[in-house]
Amino acid sequence: MEVNSIKKQDNNVLIISIALFMATFMSAIEGTIVSTAMPTIVGELHGVSIMNWVFSIYLLTTAISTPIYGKLSDQFGRKKVFIFGISIFLIGSILSGLANSMNVLILWRAIQGIGAGVIMPLSYTIIADIYSDENRGKILGLNGAVWGIASIIAPLLGGYIVDNLSWHWIFFINVPLGILVLLVFTVSFKETKALVKNSVDYLGMIYLSLLLLFLMYIIQLISNLSNNWQPISYCIFLSILLLILFVRREHCADNPIIPMKLMHNRTFVVQNIIAFLISGFLMGLEVYLPVWTQGIFGYPATASGFAITPTSILWILGAFVSGWLLSRMKPFYATMIGLFFILVAAIWVVLLPFNVSFGWFFAIAAICGIGFGITITNGTVISQNSVDKGDIGVATSFNTLCRIFGQTLIVAVLGIVMNRQLKIGILHTDDSNMGMINKLVNFKTAHEIPAKLLEPLRTVLYNSLHKVFWVCLIIIIIAVLVNLYDRLSEK
Repeated sequence: MEVNSIKKQDNNVLIISIALFMATFMSAIEGTIVSTAMPTIVGELHGVSIMNWVFSIYLLTTAISTPIYGKLSDQFGRKKVFIFGISIFLIGSILSGLANSMNVLILWRAIQGIGAGVIMPLSYTIIADIYSDENRGKILGLNGAVWGIASIIAPLLGGYIVDNLSWHWIFFINVPLGILVLLVFTVSFKETKALVKNSVDYLGMIYLSLLLLFLMYIIQLISNLSNNWQPISYCIFLSILLLILFVRREHCADNPIIPMKLMHNRTFVVQNIIAFLISGFLMGLEVYLPVWTQGIFGYPATASGFAITPTSILWILGAFVSGWLLSRMKPFYATMIGLFFILVAAIWVVLLPFNVSFGWFFAIAAICGIGFGITITNGTVISQNSVDKGDIGVATSFNTLCRIFGQTLIVAVLGIVMNRQLKIGILHTDDSNMGMINKLVNFKTAHEIPAKLLEPLRTVLYNSLHKVFWVCLIIIIIAVLVNLYDRLSEK
């Protein structure tokens, strides 16, 4: 097999980087803009009982396709696979905008997710191809900052589109951006063609897809707090069986989707476990700090979004620091510095009193931004540097997969903790119910709650959030211990 290669001097690196940032922006917006429009979508298409699948199916198919795209890019070249994935994403976006029922929308969101799976891993992989090790961390940080900024803009943009156009346009806005990205890559991206003679591991793809499907379904069932554990136990059994089949297949396959030799690389495994944990903490912070500002402070959604804005801004600084650290010290120390920042912020959140000043959230978000910029950028760069050149694509995709599952699994766990604590608090608060909590976290409806119950319910919400952030702190402590294990194993 002739290894695929990209000649840096033949590419306009700036134009390609901007196109990658545009693709990242498009994908990031799509991940959150739908939540703003969902009440309107449900009002028109109905199906409130299955609306969660509009989000879950997109995340599921993204997770399934992510490692597959990485492997295919190593075999057939970045350009072909990236263009194919973006094309699928655009087709899914157009069809989602044309949907006339919830079931149809869920189907097209699945197609959209299949295309979205190409964006994050191949963006990182192409950046690794066209930038030197010294500059890669900075560019990855900029790409991560684009993602964070898009996540902040998305709710505002979604609200504007729904109010002034219609919910269909939250999907149609992807089309001009996507076409521009396709044109740039078709015309400007130069890549030598790889001559691949190895067979594609289709059976491995099937096993992996089914495994991820059942794991995501388990998360969905657990997050629903269902008392019926029978379907969960069946899914757990099938997941274990599929995991065994997948590992056996990857050991004997000529060209495996995820080479098992990567699992023998201690540094690679450690960095991806840390990526899993840190990504979960990141989502917990972005989900529950706004709940605090809206439910306890009574601030509008826009103001609560600003509470985490410093995270995206300082992420860029952290990424620049990451490149500097990796060039001057061992990966263990560079990662530990990033984890230290996040650990300080996690402890700080746990210690926040009920009547804390809003300004402290900016400080915490800023510290987290630096920590995320260092740690997540480190994880990507170190994962890429710890494998052979021919495995960079699959290694990057695996790192992305760990981040996606960290977000999904840990947020589901935090949701279970939050719901359980809210129910306990409601039981100990006279004349209250969960419907009042729903009104409390929305500043527009908080005034509908009886005045005598406002403070007691805010106390219930505070105690629940406190438990959630204790779990977040434990997650960071585990990440620190995992990194220490990598260091101790060297001796």
